[in-house]
Amino acid sequence: MKVTFKIWRQENAKTKGDFKSYEVYDLTKDMSFLEALDHLNELLVERDEKTIAFEYDCREGICGQCCLFINGRAHGPHSNMTTCQLHMRSFKDGETIVVEPWRATAFPVIKDLVIDRSSLDRIIEQGGYINAKTGTAPEANAILISKSIADKAMDAAACIGCGACVATCKNSSAALFTSAKINHLNSLPQGHQEASTRVLKMARQMELEGFGSCTFTGACEVECPEHISIINIAEMNVRRLKAKWFE
Repeated sequence: MKVTFKIWRQENAKTKGDFKSYEVYDLTKDMSFLEALDHLNELLVERDEKTIAFEYDCREGICGQCCLFINGRAHGPHSNMTTCQLHMRSFKDGETIVVEPWRATAFPVIKDLVIDRSSLDRIIEQGGYINAKTGTAPEANAILISKSIADKAMDAAACIGCGACVATCKNSSAALFTSAKINHLNSLPQGHQEASTRVLKMARQMELEGFGSCTFTGACEVECPEHISIINIAEMNVRRLKAKWFE
């Protein structure tokens, strides 16, 4: 299998980037997309050329590090999938594949396909935790939580923070990410004490980081690898209005 990778190359955040094309042979349809990029980097090493910088960790759809824009879609041609779960059988022999980093003001490019997503970390720092006593694990039944609430909290907690929601949004909004982190904790009894301050501080930090406003198009839900529902955004907005009322 042969493809042409048209890849964004950028030395650092201060330099101007551009696309560069590479023809790659000897690929198999069973290779993952990241394995194909590994193969390309091996060829570049043999040619004594600079390898392409890209992020990954688990390669199991868990860590959220493999943030690539492929042929105009976050994580590639399929919905609700990470880049590392994408295989070369999703492309045609001889196809040109355009690969670039997430495009958002809040996600500056560090090098090539690597971006700085620390803006998401700073949102978490504003309330993505609970103040609780540490020590041994509490009795499992000490705080009774209904299954519906537990399921709702776990569905929101599934967010891996990859940033695909930001990349695919026409406004570069981080509302889906932020709402998932807020609703995860605010749904549970342990998070009720700080619920109002949490939603206000995290939403305010989201705006300070330069993310755009949500216009509720639903594009983020389509690309989210963990199927996070946009219902979370509506719930965050309601929580924020109530918190502002009593602020």
